[in-house]
Amino acid sequence: MLPTRTLLDSITTKARLGTDVLAPATDALAECEKAVLVCATGMLASDEADGMREAARADLDCHDVVGATLRLLLREGGSATRLLTAQLDACAIACERSNELCRAHAGRHEHCRLCTQATTRAIDACHGVREALRP
Repeated sequence: MLPTRTLLDSITTKARLGTDVLAPATDALAECEKAVLVCATGMLASDEADGMREAARADLDCHDVVGATLRLLLREGGSATRLLTAQLDACAIACERSNELCRAHAGRHEHCRLCTQATTRAIDACHGVREALRP
């Protein structure tokens, strides 16, 4: 697989955010997108699924929001800063909710522990990109 930085450097349009900001952020979001989907799948397959339904739903919501944010970041050209900042805020909120609910199960379920780590990195990435967008 090609490194994200190599892919981003290959395009002729230069984004407002440099690859030093975009590459690690998109990597964190892509990792989070996978982790929350796997975690939701693990919770729904568990004997404890009824007690984890809310967390599984939060993971699936997070998956969708993170995916949309990732796609916007990969297309970032600087022209839709308001949209991107709103999406980054929504992404951080979705990740925080998933993180909070999975943290309660992380001691018993490895997928929840890994999901909590991935959402923490995604939250940090959203805040980092948001900060880099400030004038």
